[in-house]
Amino acid sequence: MADRTVAHLVVDRLRAWRVPRAFGCPGDAIAPVVEALDRAGGDPEFVPARHEETAAFMATGHAKFTGGVGVCLATQGPGAVHLLNGLYDAKLDSRPVVAIIGEDVSGPLGEVHEEIGLSRLFADVCHQFVRYGRTPAQVPALLDQAFRTAVATRSPTCVVLPRALQAAAVADLQPHAAGVLTATPGEPLARVLPHRADLNAAAALLTVGRRVAILVGQGARGAAEQITALADRLGAGVATSLLGKPVLDERLPFHTGVLGEVGTPAAAQLMGGADTLLLVGTNDPWTDYLPPPGQTRTIQIDIDGRRIGTRYPVDVPLVGDATETVRALVDQVADRPNRQWRATVEGSVDRWRSAAAARAAEPAEPVNPQLVLHELSARLPRTGAVAVDVGAVLPWYARHLTLPPGVDAQLCGALGSPGCALPYAFAAKLDRPDAPVVALLGDDAMQLTGLAELITVAHRWQEWADPRLVVLVLNDRDHRDPGGGRWVPSGVAARSRPGAVAVRRADVPYAGWARLLGLHGVRVDRPELVGAAWDEALAADRPCVLEAVVDPTVPRRVPEPALADLRDLLADGDAARRIRDRMMSAERSVVEAEDLV
Repeated sequence: MADRTVAHLVVDRLRAWRVPRAFGCPGDAIAPVVEALDRAGGDPEFVPARHEETAAFMATGHAKFTGGVGVCLATQGPGAVHLLNGLYDAKLDSRPVVAIIGEDVSGPLGEVHEEIGLSRLFADVCHQFVRYGRTPAQVPALLDQAFRTAVATRSPTCVVLPRALQAAAVADLQPHAAGVLTATPGEPLARVLPHRADLNAAAALLTVGRRVAILVGQGARGAAEQITALADRLGAGVATSLLGKPVLDERLPFHTGVLGEVGTPAAAQLMGGADTLLLVGTNDPWTDYLPPPGQTRTIQIDIDGRRIGTRYPVDVPLVGDATETVRALVDQVADRPNRQWRATVEGSVDRWRSAAAARAAEPAEPVNPQLVLHELSARLPRTGAVAVDVGAVLPWYARHLTLPPGVDAQLCGALGSPGCALPYAFAAKLDRPDAPVVALLGDDAMQLTGLAELITVAHRWQEWADPRLVVLVLNDRDHRDPGGGRWVPSGVAARSRPGAVAVRRADVPYAGWARLLGLHGVRVDRPELVGAAWDEALAADRPCVLEAVVDPTVPRRVPEPALADLRDLLADGDAARRIRDRMMSAERSVVEAEDLV
C-alpha cells in the first residue's frame, strides 16, 4: 500500500464532516487532493465541472439545497479567481462553503507562473477564515476550523495547501491526531430564543395591531406551520422575499406573493395598508416596498442580530431561530383576528391571481413568457427542486410559478449573478438522484455557462434513478439589460443608464445542442403547444432542454411601491385623506401597544 499523504488527511476530514462530494476543476497545484479523492471510492467523490465558477456555484447550490457544507477545489492563479463569483453568492446568501486551493510556489524565489496573492484575493469573500497549511500536523485541525467557521458563521472559508504539502507523507494517522470534531454540518448549531421581555413586547404589539403584515424570508425555512398559525390568530396577510418564496404554501388565500420589483401588486398593497409589520428571517433589499417608516410598528426575527434593523427601522428586535421564536409568539398572542383586514387581503390576492392568469393568456409574438411559467405551475412535480437564474426569467418565476409545499427553490439572491441555475440544479440532482429537478434560465445565462455545463449533465445522468432534469431556456433572442446579463427593472435601468439600447443576441439552437449531447430537446414557438411541450419534457427518459421562443417585448409591469411618492399622492385630496387616516390609525395602535408594554 502506498504511503499515506496529507492529501489523504484532506479526504479523511471531508469524510468526517459528512461531505458527500467536492466540486472543482483538476489542475496541477491541486492534483494530489484530486487523486486521493479519485481513490476514495466515492466517499467523498470528486465532481469535475467545466469551469471553476460553476464549480463554486455547485458547492453553493449544494449548501442551499441540502443545508450542509459545500466544498469546492481549484488551483492557484486563474482557477482561484474563477471561484470568486460562486463564493460571493455563498457569502451574501449566508451559506457555508469551504474552498480548498492548491498552490505551487516551487519556482525561483517563489515567483512562478500563475502565482497570485491568495490570502489577499480571498480576504473579503472569505473574511471569516483564510489560512495556509504549512506542515502536515496542521492540516486536520486547519480543515476542522475551516468547517466549524463556515457552519457557525454561515459563510465561505478558504484553506490554501501548497502542492508539496499535499504530497507529503504522514507516518501516523491516529484518531486523536486528526483533529477534534466539535460541530456538525447544518444549521442552526443551537436552539436560540429571544429574551422573555422582548417576546412579551412583540406579542403586545402584534395583539393590538389591526392590520398585521408578515414578510417571510429564507431564514424562516422550517417555520411554515408556526407562521401560518400566527397569521390566522392575527388575521394577518403574508408576503415573501424572493428567497422566501418556497417557505409557505403559496396557495393560501392570504398569501400575497413575492414583494419587490419582481413581485406582485397584492404584496405591495399589503404593505401599503399595514399598521403592524413582522419580519421573519428576511434581509430583503427592496425596502421601497415596505411601509413608509412611521406607518407601522415593526418586529424583526433573525438568527443573526447584526441584520436586525439594517434594512428598516425596528421597534422590537428578536434574535432567535424563526421556528422557535414564532412558536413562542403564537403561544403569547391573543386570538383576535381582524376579519375585515383579512377579507381585504384575500380580495387583493384574488384580484392578482385573476390578473396573472389573464396576463399569461395575452397574445405575444411568438410565445408569452408568462404563459410558459403559468403552464408549468399545473405540472410541477410535487417532489424535487427548482433552480432559478437571474435575468428575464426572474419576474415570471416570482409571479407565475406556484410552488407546491415541499418543493424547494433556490436562486442567487443577494449577488444576483447570472449562470447559477444549471449548476444549482446539477448539485440538487446529485444530492437526490431519485427526484425531478427543474432549472429556469434565460438565453443570456444559458450562453454564459449553461451550454458547457450541459456536457457535465450528459456525463452523469445515466447514474440517476429518476433521470428528469428539465432545463427551461426562455429564448427571446434579445438582450435588453444594461447591467451585463442581469435583468434590471425598467425604472432602475432608465435612472442608471438613460442611453441604454437593446443588443441582439445570437440565436442558438438550445434544444438541438441538447440532442447533440444525447439528451432530449424540445423547441416550442406556438402558445397552444406550450402545455404539451412541458408534458413531453417532464416525461422524457433523460434530461431535457425545453427551449421556449418568447416575446422580449412583453412588459414586466413593475408593481408600484406602497405610497411610493408621497408628494404626488398628497397632490390628490382623496389620496391625502387616505394617507392621513392610515397614519392616524397606525399612531393609535402605537399608543395602545406602548400602554400594554
